[in-house]
Amino acid sequence: MNTSKTYRIVLRKEAEGAYTAMVPALPGCITWGENIDHALAMAKEAIEGYIEVLKEEGESVPDDNDTLEYSLQLTT
Repeated sequence: MNTSKTYRIVLRKEAEGAYTAMVPALPGCITWGENIDHALAMAKEAIEGYIEVLKEEGESVPDDNDTLEYSLQLTT
């Protein structure tokens, strides 16, 4: 049975211009891309691989389905 899972991807622009992509719900699931689109494509591939390994090992598959996220900008 296929179920829908949501994953938050955090992108950080690096000094050389590439982007690091981190998936907080999946510890250690980190990749990179030459631009935002490439980083997102690589993150999708990394998430799929991570989930596959979890399933093979009989582990539960975490996700961000119930995660709410807000950003606050403060002027100090």
